[in-house]
Amino acid sequence: MHDPEITANLEACHTAGFGWALACCGRDVAEAEEVLQTVYVKILDKKARFRGESTFRTWLFSLIRRTAADRRRRRIVREVFTGRFAERPAIAATIEDPDDELVRSEARRVFLRSLARLARRQREVLELVFYHELSVEEAAAVMRVTTGTARQHYERGKRRLREVLEGSEVEYVAEWRRREDPRGV
Repeated sequence: MHDPEITANLEACHTAGFGWALACCGRDVAEAEEVLQTVYVKILDKKARFRGESTFRTWLFSLIRRTAADRRRRRIVREVFTGRFAERPAIAATIEDPDDELVRSEARRVFLRSLARLARRQREVLELVFYHELSVEEAAAVMRVTTGTARQHYERGKRRLREVLEGSEVEYVAEWRRREDPRGV
């Protein structure tokens, strides 16, 4: 693939790539931007090369995932050696909304909280399939697992997400009723 082709593919996949970088970075916008920039530098410096073994998008998502994991590992090691790891605040059980639109959308917040409660691989495969419109086979390639493993995480993830959302609906209705009548009557 020639440089103009790579550039065109990167431009075509930029928005989806940034969305995947956000997912890989725990919805931290600054970290996602850094990861995506690092990926672009790797590609443009030819340290990472597309060989056509999968679709360009699948290859790019895999590269984003690995780069985010490498950055996370380096940060944790650095924090452990500098003693800052023990000072880190506990990771929130929910994903904070990255912009005002998500804050205004209660249903979307509930969904993101429910998604965050899934196991990491279940969450990854569901995000790749539903948000980024990859097939389960392509998601398996991005995640570097077998197709059978990805299918298993996909099915378990859908089942668990349904259970969590049903529980969230009960919590949401109870919260809504408390807001309507603060006395709890």
